[in-house]
Amino acid sequence: MRVFFILYRKELRGFLLNPLGWMVMAFVVVMNGVALSTAMKAFSDTPMTHSLVYVAMHTPVFWFYFLFIFPLLTMKLFADEQRSGTLETLLTAPVKTWQVVLSKYAASLTFYCLLWIPSYVQFQLYPWITGLPPAWNTGAMLGTYSILFLMGAFFLAIGCLASSLTSNSIVAAILTLGILVLHYFLGFVTTIWGENFAGATLFQFISTKQHMHYFCSGLLDSRVAVFYLSLALLTIFLTFHVLDFRRWRR
Repeated sequence: MRVFFILYRKELRGFLLNPLGWMVMAFVVVMNGVALSTAMKAFSDTPMTHSLVYVAMHTPVFWFYFLFIFPLLTMKLFADEQRSGTLETLLTAPVKTWQVVLSKYAASLTFYCLLWIPSYVQFQLYPWITGLPPAWNTGAMLGTYSILFLMGAFFLAIGCLASSLTSNSIVAAILTLGILVLHYFLGFVTTIWGENFAGATLFQFISTKQHMHYFCSGLLDSRVAVFYLSLALLTIFLTFHVLDFRRWRR
């Protein structure tokens, strides 16, 4: 584990000391502010039955920037090292492949979690500035950040796999974004074609929009947690085998 933590600290420093990492954080803060402002305007225009957190996480602005986070965080994890040749050096060092994969994945997941701290502060500023009680309950806040973590764990794993398949970071980013957009729109299959066909239940179950709806309403579902964490483990397992194959081929 000592080697893993050394690699993990190195990767995490790469995020914290890289201008791209801070640009991503600034991007998330600004866009979440726009989503929150949009939600507050909707509250002022029309009476809402949902919480402010729910409305903010269901604006088109949120989904626009949310899906872009993962290509930005993962596109260089393996692709840049393959392009520069440092990945081969790392894989021939006395470290195990799983330590390399998990350290990069854990570092990206840690930085991803840090991205949402400013958004929590933004929500807490609402009652302080307006003098009104919070426009949400504890369950909605807990559910929102729980689903953001679960989705992030799976989506970052997809980014890691895409980055391990190519030496071009732009290709890795496009591949990641393409898979995420496809996964997002699969949730609309039942909306477009109705629910009277075989497999409709499956499309409803994998719908990210539906998951966000339930969790942001404060309804925590352990099946969704198992779904995302299992897919994240499977995707990281595939990434491990991609790199392990490359390692032993050499």
